[in-house]
Amino acid sequence: MRLIRYQSGAEPPRLGWALEEYVGALEGSPFSGFRRLEADQELSAVRLLAPVLPAKIIGVGRNYLSHAREQNLEAPEVPLLFLKPPSAVIGPDEPIRLPPQSQQVVHEAELAVVIGKAGRWIKPEDAMDHVLGYTIGNDVTARDLQRRDGQWTRSKSFDTFCPLGPWIETEFDPADALIACYVNGELRQMASTRDMLFNVRQLIAYISSIMTLEPGDVILTGTPGGVGLLQDGDVVRITIEGLGTLQNPVVREKSW
Repeated sequence: MRLIRYQSGAEPPRLGWALEEYVGALEGSPFSGFRRLEADQELSAVRLLAPVLPAKIIGVGRNYLSHAREQNLEAPEVPLLFLKPPSAVIGPDEPIRLPPQSQQVVHEAELAVVIGKAGRWIKPEDAMDHVLGYTIGNDVTARDLQRRDGQWTRSKSFDTFCPLGPWIETEFDPADALIACYVNGELRQMASTRDMLFNVRQLIAYISSIMTLEPGDVILTGTPGGVGLLQDGDVVRITIEGLGTLQNPVVREKSW
């Protein structure tokens, strides 16, 4: 099932579900209990929003060997974690804003895991019981600031630096799905989720040994090699086999 957040005209955002080219509303919450109402509105007539508003976003660095190699860095022996703030989240077709502080903002196409049930010290064999579903993420990064600072908070945390969407797919299999990223129609990244150094089960077990995972939390599972520069006027499009497409324009943000 495809779970969405959407807006119709000037109405407030709603939770819903998508069936082919139609959407319907949800009564209740995907994290507790809900009832699906009839899918009676055309998908093209609504605006899709970020499908989840997470309390925390946990990123995984260098989880593909190809990405570690393109940075001339070693693959980590255990998952390399960082956090992104909820204020970085945007939805499909919302602009990624390039901040004036950086001259090297890059795209990072990623599979995103949405937690559905809280847990701490989750065993790998129980990990999937805590997953609501999956969506597409773009871990936008100011690479020059990341190198300059020596830690990642500033480079990963600018507003608009975490596009998510277009929906949460609850029946997706993360074992072997193709990820591709295009900028202005040019292929930049392509890999399979099977190339992850640490798979979804391992990541959930490791992260939950550090912090409690709560419903709605998002795990960005890492990006493959091929990350590249984003410039004013670009359009970045990420596709994941079985999940769909997340597309965002890029604009330069003006300073005061």
